[in-house]
Amino acid sequence: MIIAILGLGEAGAHFANDLAEKGIQIRGYDPDVKRSLHPSVYLTNSNAEAAENADIILSVNLSTVSEEVAQEVFPVLNEKKIFAEMNTSSPQKKQKIYDLLKKTGVQYVDLAIMAPVPPKGIMTPFWVSGNGAQAFYGALKYLNLDIKVLGDDVGEASKLKLLRSIVYKGVAAVICEAIEAGQAFVLEPYIREQIKSIIGHEDDGLIDRFIEGSKTHAQRRMHEMGAVCEMLKSVGVQPFMSQAAYDNLNKILKSA
Repeated sequence: MIIAILGLGEAGAHFANDLAEKGIQIRGYDPDVKRSLHPSVYLTNSNAEAAENADIILSVNLSTVSEEVAQEVFPVLNEKKIFAEMNTSSPQKKQKIYDLLKKTGVQYVDLAIMAPVPPKGIMTPFWVSGNGAQAFYGALKYLNLDIKVLGDDVGEASKLKLLRSIVYKGVAAVICEAIEAGQAFVLEPYIREQIKSIIGHEDDGLIDRFIEGSKTHAQRRMHEMGAVCEMLKSVGVQPFMSQAAYDNLNKILKSA
């Protein structure tokens, strides 16, 4: 089996290294590789070159470039290949990419990464939907990955992930603002006690993880909450809280 990984940032590099460690042939592409990679990961000169001889293609890019990447690999896709769109974007965006690629006959997977990639790497829970979801699960079953097949509908996996994100990223935004306010009033210990009384944890570890996670992954999570806002607006829901979470992540990113 050959797997192409398009995008070798934090998540893509973890997936490439973990799969290479399991003996899978990995062909990867990223225009600006910054992370160390397993010695057997073969770097190509383009997305199309990486995908050309691959059985499974993992597109691990930001939503902003996902259509461009899909267009690049379009000429080398066929009905024998599986293309998994792993970026965090709205169901509408996942459907748009599928509409772009379906003329090739490729087996398409809407893949939602359901937890932070470190520390589990390729063992991070994946929820999948689309006409290629079952084939994706079947091809990788022997690796005992954590894959949940939701069905054939493109957008189902991303929809469930983004609904969950309203809660997780919303809570993180409230915690970040509360801690900032506590510090401004020199009452951080007090505000931490109030947060712990709500989230049900006796120590500060979870609070700190919410804060550090927001700082470390501000850009990716900002795109995620942008996708949430797009999805909610499409069904007539005004995303007041999700927009606030987006704005908070944007503020964190600019202050970094």
